[in-house]
Amino acid sequence: MPETTHVAEIEYLRSHKKFPSVWCPGCGIGITMGAIIRAISDLDLSRDDVAMLSGIGCSGRMPVYVDFNTMHTTHGRALAFATGLKLAKPRMKVIVVMGDGDATAIGGNHFIHAARRNIDLTAIIINNNIYGMTGGQLSPTTPMEAKATTAPYGHVEQPFDISRLAEAAGASFVARSTVFHALELEKLIRQALQKKGFSVVEVISNCHVQYGKLNEMPTAIDMLKHFRDTTITVGAALRTGDQGKTTRGVLVDKDLPEYVEEYQKLVARARRKAHR
Repeated sequence: MPETTHVAEIEYLRSHKKFPSVWCPGCGIGITMGAIIRAISDLDLSRDDVAMLSGIGCSGRMPVYVDFNTMHTTHGRALAFATGLKLAKPRMKVIVVMGDGDATAIGGNHFIHAARRNIDLTAIIINNNIYGMTGGQLSPTTPMEAKATTAPYGHVEQPFDISRLAEAAGASFVARSTVFHALELEKLIRQALQKKGFSVVEVISNCHVQYGKLNEMPTAIDMLKHFRDTTITVGAALRTGDQGKTTRGVLVDKDLPEYVEEYQKLVARARRKAHR
């Protein structure tokens, strides 16, 4: 058995939890969880120094299975809980796992302001273009003309581009990949974990049960092939000038003042002033 598999199964998973997981067979959330675990293992982080928080939705179940410090919070509020945790435990590596609806619909306000503050959190946003757990309703990222249970004749709203939204709001690191490109995804998550500041990794994932079956991609394989054929690396897009595909890779990487450090400086200044 490869050493990385051993680490993933023994050190970073709660083996007493019921496996296989609650997710549908073929769901990309399991691939994402594997990429997160391998990235943490590659960085040799202690599980006691890692916290994973989630909101509500299919992705919200991930903290159940990983043996870190975990919180399963309320809908759209995972980043608010994570902000409090990071302020209380600045040295802890805090990962926030959210779905596209959880992060950018009810949680949209928290998302843009966490990015604006540039607080040192790693946000993993699993974007499957749908509300999967609650019945297949359209989400803020559902493409125009795509079908959902609440849009049986096609969606007529412009969707969010999560990565561009994160960039515009001020995130210091933004990357995007798909669950088809699992090794690339692991590398990007590893980079995000090492970046000081608000880091966002958008994971384009499949919900073939709710989204795919309504949009002529009824199996996980259909959707994975779609991700393979409709995405391109940032470098390849620059070389070929191909603007028709979704770009993968690091989209933003800049150094900005980090919120917790700046807050601690403020506290120190206030204390010095008080003791004069």
